Amino acid sequence: MKFLGTSWSIDIPKTSSFVKVTALALFSLALLILFTRYSTTYFFLPFSSDAAVSVNASSSAVVVPSPSPPPPPNIILTPPSPSPVVETTGLLDEDGIMTDNFTVGDSSDLRLPEDFGNSSYLRGASERERVGGGARARLSVESYKVCDQRMVNYVPCLDRTSAIAKMSSSEKGEKNERHCTAEGKGLNCLVPRPKGYRRPILWPRSRDEVWFDNIPHMRLVEYKAGQNLISVKKDKFVFPSDGLQFIHGADKYLDQISAMVPDIAFGYNTRVALDIGCGVASFGAFLMQRNVTTLSIATKDIHENQIQFALERGVPAMVAVFATHRMLFPTQAFDLIHCSRCKVNFTCDDGILLLEVDRLLRAGGYFVWAAQPVFKHEEILQEQWKEIEDLASSICWKLVKKEGYIAIWQKPMNNSCYHSRDNAVHPPLCESNDDPDDVWYVGLKACITQLPSNGYGANVSKWPARLHQPPDRLQSIKHDASLSRKELFHAESKFAAALHDLQIDCWVINVVPVNGFNTLPILYDRGLIGVMHDWCEPFDTYPRTYDLLHASGLFSIEKNRKKCNMSTIMLEMDRMLRPGGHVYIRDTVHVINELDEIATAMGWMNVQNDVGEGPNTSWRILRSEKHF
Repeated sequence: MKFLGTSWSIDIPKTSSFVKVTALALFSLALLILFTRYSTTYFFLPFSSDAAVSVNASSSAVVVPSPSPPPPPNIILTPPSPSPVVETTGLLDEDGIMTDNFTVGDSSDLRLPEDFGNSSYLRGASERERVGGGARARLSVESYKVCDQRMVNYVPCLDRTSAIAKMSSSEKGEKNERHCTAEGKGLNCLVPRPKGYRRPILWPRSRDEVWFDNIPHMRLVEYKAGQNLISVKKDKFVFPSDGLQFIHGADKYLDQISAMVPDIAFGYNTRVALDIGCGVASFGAFLMQRNVTTLSIATKDIHENQIQFALERGVPAMVAVFATHRMLFPTQAFDLIHCSRCKVNFTCDDGILLLEVDRLLRAGGYFVWAAQPVFKHEEILQEQWKEIEDLASSICWKLVKKEGYIAIWQKPMNNSCYHSRDNAVHPPLCESNDDPDDVWYVGLKACITQLPSNGYGANVSKWPARLHQPPDRLQSIKHDASLSRKELFHAESKFAAALHDLQIDCWVINVVPVNGFNTLPILYDRGLIGVMHDWCEPFDTYPRTYDLLHASGLFSIEKNRKKCNMSTIMLEMDRMLRPGGHVYIRDTVHVINELDEIATAMGWMNVQNDVGEGPNTSWRILRSEKHF
């Protein structure tokens, strides 16, 4: 299952069992555990707010901001003033009360509603507000209409054809970058699903095949014809592991890399990887069974749906492009960065793109390049090899091994090589006032990002020990005076890390808000993944990406920020959420009541619960299910 979460933490059950629940109760961790046992890999997208308290400030998920520590998969703590940490763990029962008294049920016990109404038409939607011990209708609103069917795969900031058409040139890939609409002119309808859409095939079967009707597009199949990368078989797309990219199969390819440089040690020394120009993400798909989380990225270009295929397969992936802006990841994020036939010209513009790879690569980490210039002897290809070899040497990378069509370089552990270079050598070192973790709409820089003199980021523990050992970079996090770094780390440990400890088969992308504490470096040091984002703008993913979205405190933060309406974020959540997917929101009573109304207008099935923190709490939980 896929979870999108914000970067803050929550309490998670300490048992692998789950409560038998009805459709209305399937929104919290119970859902997560249930799908783990009977379904596919989970992808969580947690949303984070900018006031991170002691909660998953750097978990592995993508969700909206989380304020305090109680709920399910991807979570983030939020509010300006921390709420008390609740130490109880367990699952929410049918009444929304946390309990540790539950038994393992059978998948047949789940009675999910197949239809919650037709949201194609305007209709009245009433919000329920608790008054004393009962409830009454509070307000009636109209439902949101379904968008035009042509928007079935709409990615808002990447499908701005009018804005892109006005650009004079795109020599550096500018047309493939984000071009969002002006504030107040975003999505105002519900993105439809493809005709014939079916519940996704479960992991691990989804690694090898997905339903054709869920991504009914032949362009990639036609473009890659003859490469044995993807093909159609009856009512499914199938993904052979032995295509042109990996001639002897993905597993054998990974074995070869391991043999070339044993120190790479997948699942031990190497825990977090980045796959550039990933195709349909077979590299990342096969690394999952080796305890490596690989974030696969590719642009939305003529291949169009490659990231959508990756996500449908159950692999962590995002639409991203090496062009003119920094990637939305921190410095020293990845233990290994991979590029196989990725068609990125790393040596153009004074090597600015390889310098971005260098910024993202952990000290002592490896860059694996599989391409024709490595082994072919045509003059033009040999010129390309010489260019990248010289550039890599100039930024102090060491060519560790070259074998067949694979070349592997290692980044230095410290700055000693940089400082021993002649002052006239290019590229230069970045200015001392450059913040390498400042990434939101920040342009690329043709300079070498220096490593911290104290060794922060370089000395991470081996996996899985690094998950629970506070990393050195925790000391460098800028945070509110009311929070201690220890609290931040403790809060973070209650979500994505807990999911791993519970052996729940899922991956989580944490989203750290641009107006919050930047805990992304800590997240990656722990072996988790995440990204920077502003939730008043659309997220760079396709519709129907995530199985569960969690937001804790996000909406209160954004309401005070006054940059966008809550409905803007909710409509974007609906776009990203799979049919039948679940949403878990923790916020103030007033905000939850408003969100309940919006969720009802979107056709979601909702239920409100108390947070179990006593009669005087100002927080409430909204659990929702998107109709299938």
